[in-house]
Amino acid sequence: MRADPDRAFGVQAFGVYVHWPFCLSKCPYCDFNSHVRHAAIDEDRFARAFAREIETTAQRIGPREVTSIFLGGGTPSLMQPSTVGAILDAIGKHWRVAPDAEVSLEANPTSVEATRFRGYRSAGVNRVSLGVQALDDVSLKTLGRLHSAQEAMDAVAIARSAFDRYSFDLIYARPGQTPAMWEAELRRAIGEAAEHLSLYQLTIEAETPFFALHRAGKLQTPDESASRALYDVTQSVCAELGLPAYEISNHARPGAECKHNLVYWRGQEYAGIGPGAHGRLDIGGTRYAVATEKRPESWLMRVEASGTGVVTDDRLNSEERADEFLLMGLRLAEGIDPRRYQALAGRSLDPSRIAILREEGAIIVDADGRLRVTQAGFPVLDAVVADLAA
Repeated sequence: MRADPDRAFGVQAFGVYVHWPFCLSKCPYCDFNSHVRHAAIDEDRFARAFAREIETTAQRIGPREVTSIFLGGGTPSLMQPSTVGAILDAIGKHWRVAPDAEVSLEANPTSVEATRFRGYRSAGVNRVSLGVQALDDVSLKTLGRLHSAQEAMDAVAIARSAFDRYSFDLIYARPGQTPAMWEAELRRAIGEAAEHLSLYQLTIEAETPFFALHRAGKLQTPDESASRALYDVTQSVCAELGLPAYEISNHARPGAECKHNLVYWRGQEYAGIGPGAHGRLDIGGTRYAVATEKRPESWLMRVEASGTGVVTDDRLNSEERADEFLLMGLRLAEGIDPRRYQALAGRSLDPSRIAILREEGAIIVDADGRLRVTQAGFPVLDAVVADLAA
């Protein structure tokens, strides 16, 4: 068994991601694994299946200390607090949960779901992430959201009263949006955001209603230069108001970063539980890329029959693991330690490529050797990663 290169660099976080795949409606821009069901969901049955898959995963990988849990979706805030509690109890039964573990839940800011926040807090959730997406009703309607801007702000107020830590998402580069409009919206959002914001450019994903509308010329989004101007506004306003980017789309006050998402971006280990969940599991010094059946009912039957919904279970070789570390780590403002890349890949990054990218202003190398993408480099991050990985 080869030595684990991560442990030499103090990388020992372990996260658990739980995917609740159901939504009240499918947003026209969304390509996530989410499903609308008009009949009632048997939450007790799904909770038992989540617990079974957690047990099977724990039997496979052995003891871990859980440093973060993230309930994502779909719309996890459609779950009853008792269902959330059952899932968290199952995690605690099979792994040790760190006393300071971050336990996040994604929520939609409708008044019905917001009333459940105190129940989630009692169940063990200590951080919520609200899918606000926009602060005006016209944009919310365009995005297919079911809540109003006022409902969103009311939900934020309830989250503020129920949780010490909360975040919300906004989508920018929306149809007709100007830099001035976005700056005003962003300043208002930061006034409500407390410690963390996730700010995503609207992207047109294949096989979504927005894709068909865009292709037919019925949905106009900002062009490349306009999108870049909106990105620049995002960076400058957030930095000015104390929420600098710690990842390409995520902004936080120092110390308020999302611990769970850092697990992904730092190339750490996490289990994926539920329909369509992905995981990265370390077994015997080897990393496995794991994914489960996407269709909720098919996943349920698989778990009930065999204890797991896993349909992909690939052993990553050293090159694949190093490339993944590079791809994810360079999204972070903190960058990467090239020595860890070398330990994973068995080779160092090409000094000549690093030199060229430095000359172009796309990356910098700190005094301690860390390699970081610059503000100028982030808009072309994919090209920077491809160049370094070549």
